[in-house]
Amino acid sequence: MPDLSDFPITSRWPATMPDRIQLYSLPTPNGIKVSVALEELGLPYEAHRVSFDTNDQMTPEFLSLNPNNKIPAIIDPDGPDGTPLGLFESGAILVYLAEKTGRLLPQDPRRRYECLQWLMFQMGGVGPMFGQFGHFHKFAADKVTDPYPRERYLNETKRLLGVLEQRLDGRAYIMDDDYTIADIAIVPWLRTLGGFYEAGALSGLDTLPNVQRWMKSCLERPAFQRGIAIPA
Repeated sequence: MPDLSDFPITSRWPATMPDRIQLYSLPTPNGIKVSVALEELGLPYEAHRVSFDTNDQMTPEFLSLNPNNKIPAIIDPDGPDGTPLGLFESGAILVYLAEKTGRLLPQDPRRRYECLQWLMFQMGGVGPMFGQFGHFHKFAADKVTDPYPRERYLNETKRLLGVLEQRLDGRAYIMDDDYTIADIAIVPWLRTLGGFYEAGALSGLDTLPNVQRWMKSCLERPAFQRGIAIPA
C-alpha cells in the first residue's frame, strides 16, 4: 500500500484509499476539468472537498501541496517513477493524466502541440477573462460605478467566444473528431458563463450555433455528467 504520509495535506484530508489518486477540489470550472478527466479516463481516485466557505485552501496543509492556494490539486500514489507525485494547476494535471494513460491527447507530435495550444488558450484566455467578467458582472455590479472594467472583460469574452465559434466550424470537437483535454478544459467555463454568471445572452454565447452544438455534445457525455458533481 502506498505511503502518503510525506504529504502534510493527508493529515487534514486522510486518504482512505491511498492506492488511488487523491483529488483535492470543488466543482468549480477549474475543479471540474480534473474530475471530468478522471471520470473519462476511468482512473480510480478519491475526492476530497476543499471548502472555500471555511478557507480550507488557506490552511497550512493545503498550502503544502499547492502554495498558490487554488484548487484543484492531486497526489498520484503511482507517479512517473513509481513513487507518489503531488501536482497543482488544472492544465498541468490534465496533461499529466493524458500522458499517464495515453488518452485524450493526440500522439502525433504536430497534433499534440495543436491540442496543447488550445489548452493554453483556455488557461491564458478563457479562464482568466471569463472569471474577471463574471466578477464584475455578478459580484461587483453594486460596488463599481465605472462601467469600464465590466465592459472590458465583456468585450474580451465576446472576442474569445468568436475565436471558438470559428474554430468549431465543421468540427465535432476542438481537435476535429478527437475529444481531448482541450474540450474538457474549455467547456466548464462556457457552462459557468451561461449558467452561474447568467450571461449567456449578454455575452452572445446563446447565439453561437457551433459553440452550442459542441457544448451540448460534451455536456451530454456520461463522464462529464458525473464529473460536474465531484466532490459532492
